[in-house]
Amino acid sequence: MSPDVVVKFSLPRAADLNRASTAPAIKIFPLYSLSRRFYCSQVFGLLISGLLFFWLSRHEQFDLSLSQPWFDPLSGHFPLQENYWLNLINHRLLKQAIIAGAVCGLLWGVIRREPRVVLVMLLFAVGPLVVGVLKATSAHSCPWDLQAFGGQAQGYPLLGAVPLNAGPGRCFPGGHASSGFCVMALFFLFYPQRRQLAWACWLAGIVLGLVMGYGQVMRGAHFFTHNLWAGWWVWVGQLAVFGWSDSYRRYRVRKT
Repeated sequence: MSPDVVVKFSLPRAADLNRASTAPAIKIFPLYSLSRRFYCSQVFGLLISGLLFFWLSRHEQFDLSLSQPWFDPLSGHFPLQENYWLNLINHRLLKQAIIAGAVCGLLWGVIRREPRVVLVMLLFAVGPLVVGVLKATSAHSCPWDLQAFGGQAQGYPLLGAVPLNAGPGRCFPGGHASSGFCVMALFFLFYPQRRQLAWACWLAGIVLGLVMGYGQVMRGAHFFTHNLWAGWWVWVGQLAVFGWSDSYRRYRVRKT
């Protein structure tokens, strides 16, 4: 230590200890606001990716080329449709693990009174909820229901005219993939202090959603673009809800 450096020690006074004991606990994960520039950049990215996904959805050959290798024309069905391991690991265990993790995180946030943790864990449910509503009202049928893959229904491109024999529908966007994409919500947990980790979580959510979604492609349950749109809507929902909470918090701060 340099001889010019003087270190002073002092005992805290009783008044300081009394104030510290009555002060509110510092939140490990306090709520925060995002800049208008951030929201504008996200909207721009969503517009560009939305146009790309729309173009891919309008050209059905893209989806057909990715689903065709998993279809057996001799038997007229997808051999992996009822595959035990694919159903167990991809369709059940991964989804259940994500739900369990979000529930545990929510309980931890409530017990520790961490508002940001609570908000982020609630964001896990926003994406699947949005996708579930869209899927329930969709006339698009799953690949295994289509004539091209041994079914009876007729497929049609996104925003195209719905044919009379569109089939059972309720297959757009990809509901199962949304369970993986919802992990993108962790972005909002780490972004202010650890931006690299935040973007890594965002990317991990995309990869997980695509992996889970492609498992459904292998089973004949969804087209690949169904999963792309699932990720798009999940991020739209999470960004919108966080933006709303951000605006509401700013409004409350101004009022006080």
